[in-house]
Amino acid sequence: MRKRIRFRTLINDIPLNYKFILIYVIGVLLPIVVINIVFLDEMTGIIKEREEQNLEISLERARKDIHDFIDGGVAISHALNTDKMLYETLDRTYESPIEFYEIFDDQLRHRVTGYIPVNNHIQRISIFTDNDTIVSGGSYQLLDDKVKNSDWYQLRQQSTLPVLVAAYRATVANSATVTGPYLSVIESMDYFDTYNTYDKLLRIDIDLSKIYDVIVREQDYLNLYLVNERNEIIMSADSGYQRGVTDAYPVFELSEKVKNKDVRVISIGTASYVKGWKLIGVTQGNRLSSAMLDMQLYVGFIAAVITLFSLIFIYIMLRSYNYRVKRLSRHMQKVTNEKFDLIRIEEGNDEIGGLIQNFNIMTARINSLINNVYKLEIQKKDLEMERVRAELNFLQSQMNPHFLFNTLNAILVVCTKNNYADVTDIIKSLSKLLRRLLGWKEDIVPLEEEILFIEMYLKIEKFRFRDKFEYELDIAPEALHYKIPKMSIQPLVENACKHGIQAVEGEGVVKIAASVSDDRLCVSVKDNGKGIEPEKHREMLISMRSESTSGNSIGIRNVYRRLELYYNDLVRFNIDSKPNQGTTVSFEIPIRLLDHQDYPQGE
Repeated sequence: MRKRIRFRTLINDIPLNYKFILIYVIGVLLPIVVINIVFLDEMTGIIKEREEQNLEISLERARKDIHDFIDGGVAISHALNTDKMLYETLDRTYESPIEFYEIFDDQLRHRVTGYIPVNNHIQRISIFTDNDTIVSGGSYQLLDDKVKNSDWYQLRQQSTLPVLVAAYRATVANSATVTGPYLSVIESMDYFDTYNTYDKLLRIDIDLSKIYDVIVREQDYLNLYLVNERNEIIMSADSGYQRGVTDAYPVFELSEKVKNKDVRVISIGTASYVKGWKLIGVTQGNRLSSAMLDMQLYVGFIAAVITLFSLIFIYIMLRSYNYRVKRLSRHMQKVTNEKFDLIRIEEGNDEIGGLIQNFNIMTARINSLINNVYKLEIQKKDLEMERVRAELNFLQSQMNPHFLFNTLNAILVVCTKNNYADVTDIIKSLSKLLRRLLGWKEDIVPLEEEILFIEMYLKIEKFRFRDKFEYELDIAPEALHYKIPKMSIQPLVENACKHGIQAVEGEGVVKIAASVSDDRLCVSVKDNGKGIEPEKHREMLISMRSESTSGNSIGIRNVYRRLELYYNDLVRFNIDSKPNQGTTVSFEIPIRLLDHQDYPQGE
């Protein structure tokens, strides 16, 4: 239960902006990211499976096309090998070339070449015979020693198969110096036993460019290698079918680069003439990477669009709430400062709108109540002013008898010590001082009058202490005409003389200073007396700020209390003292609270 309450408190402490951000991140952005990750994972599997199927299809498609090319050649070979008329014509002895040409034009010219137009994968069909009465040329060639020494003939002789599919290099037709690759279907023409007077051999050359086109066509999926029974690479996209190359066919080996890729092998067919022939496919890694990249870009684009749309939506909703809540908060703050302004916006019909409407109703009612009780408040303030004035008069009545008692006591002491001989001047100063004190009708007087009053008081103290006492006045002229409460400085000077100078064995000095600084009237009374002990200093500060009128610091407390009542706690009052280093009592009053008036200087 405690944990739940703590969690709720934590949630309630989160600002509204952050709550909406958390809602967006956890409720919108996080699901989008999770869904995209799951979707990417699923799509990766699907793409891999699809690519696997595409690779199988590509490999099978290429195998079928190449097999069809070879099988087509074998079919033509079988058709020619069973042509009885062809056997009869080739096994016949001709008396002269003219006789052969006549038979050639009549029966042989198109008997072989007629298969090529409908089988465009066949490059050439050649029939070789040792019948020396046949004129060698075109599709009919003499089986001489040169032919018997050729690679393809040697391959045929070494093979025991009735039909041989052989890959080899030989001189290109129409050129005795240029060699090129060949893929041929080779078969002995021995189908009819009655026509075996001469040896006859059939060779059908398959157009390698067709096979190369098939291999290049599948290059987007696989790097294909056509390999014979000896594992020799007959055709690939890299090697092609180059002419002028006499090197042997390279053997297919898995290099380090190829080993890291997926290698697929499929047989060309099941017939004996293609036994051992294979089609090897090496996967193109960049295709899968490209497909993955395309999918990631697509999914990323969709996610970005959804995220942007949701972000704009959340922003609009947040702005709707946040703007009105801030306006409500600011106006509630104004209420704490006694400003009852109405919120003049479209409130809306949601919960925030209801709060704003209720706030406006409450503010209007409070403002009405304030207007209704305004006169009562004025009366209360008048009563408060009367109370303050009565308290000030009471404090003033405390000050004057205290001062007169001290002065008369000083005169009594002096007269006793001097046998009434030197009291004339002091009595005159006291007379002036009493007349000035009794003549003050206002509570607020210019600083100049207060200083004149203090100067008369200091003359009396000087007469009292003689050479043991000196005083200094440092009063700035611009400060003389500011009005302050009367008797605000004299009690401080009296304390300096009574508690500071009187206890000093040497010469005592009291310095009164007044100036205007930083828009404040600064007044200080400083003595070089014995100072105040820290414990007594703390008691004095506590007594000065207490409501009780008892204690040893009545003069300082009265000054502080009067200044506090007059200037609403805006006075800075400070007592700075250290044992055996003197005491400084100062106060500062903002000039804007003081009246300024010129008075003629009195006596």
